[in-house]
Amino acid sequence: MKNKIGYKTGYGECLCVDSLEALNFLEDNSVNLVITSPPFALQRKKAYGNEEQSEYVDWLCQFAEIVYRKLRDDGSFVIDIGGAYEKGLPSYSLYQFKALIKMCDEIGFKLAQPFYWHNPSALPAPIEWVNKRKLRAKTSVNTVWWLCKNPLGCKANVSNVLTPYSSRMERLISRPEEFVKKEGTVRPSGHVLGKSSWSKNNGGAIPPNLLQISNSESNSQYLRYCKACGIKGHPARFPSELPEFFIKFLTEEGDLVIDIFGGSNTTGYMAEKLRRKWKSFELSQEYVAASTFRFSESKEEALKNYDRIMQGEMIEIVPSQLSLKLEVN
Repeated sequence: MKNKIGYKTGYGECLCVDSLEALNFLEDNSVNLVITSPPFALQRKKAYGNEEQSEYVDWLCQFAEIVYRKLRDDGSFVIDIGGAYEKGLPSYSLYQFKALIKMCDEIGFKLAQPFYWHNPSALPAPIEWVNKRKLRAKTSVNTVWWLCKNPLGCKANVSNVLTPYSSRMERLISRPEEFVKKEGTVRPSGHVLGKSSWSKNNGGAIPPNLLQISNSESNSQYLRYCKACGIKGHPARFPSELPEFFIKFLTEEGDLVIDIFGGSNTTGYMAEKLRRKWKSFELSQEYVAASTFRFSESKEEALKNYDRIMQGEMIEIVPSQLSLKLEVN
């Protein structure tokens, strides 16, 4: 690509570019993970752009077709995609499920596992059906499709994303005799329990496919610098814990991670922290410029980088350990 606009870091680059164009410059079978949150098919047009529900499936699948070619055989495609109501009705559109079926039946992806992101801080919406008429509960869960090309050969290691043991489980591991009174106890599920069943500490519990992550970024460095510089931040940021989970789960250090709808570049930031190579593609020059705030050490540096990118430059940023440590979302 000629005349690049954006920035480079030690591990990756964020480019102001059409993802369809940028993807075609990548080698086939070269990408380990594509993780992204595309604009949802909402009824109202948003500042960041979103397609009508009637056109959404074909629009999204044109990206998925190229992603399939670019992924390694052991690679993964993770899509965070929220639901939406049908126009004028308190009933849900099936657009995200139609997109999933087309990506599997026509493009060739396999659904490795569905995940669900529960955001307990989500605001009640839509207002008409939840707040005004009180006909529906608030929606606080997004579907996150984990797709792959080869279910048996897909790179994944759940040991990299273990969750802390509960206090009860810690006691069970340290003192199983207090919980298992009789060797060979058969549970209703058919599992046979003994003291040795709980003697091994694996470092944590296997996580469920329900990810409870609050999307409360009000104190993040990104938004602080946006406010300080008088710049409007991206309105639909996803929390850093979401890409962090899947990057740890599905890749290793040195692997290539790509976000095709970069937004405020949360994915690139987390990939940088985790020492993965990364590329982030975003059509809006303003969003690309503002995403440098995640890697900046001061308001002055943030504004300088923003201005240079808005003037059409491709700049280099060397993130310090301080900036990578301070930015928590």
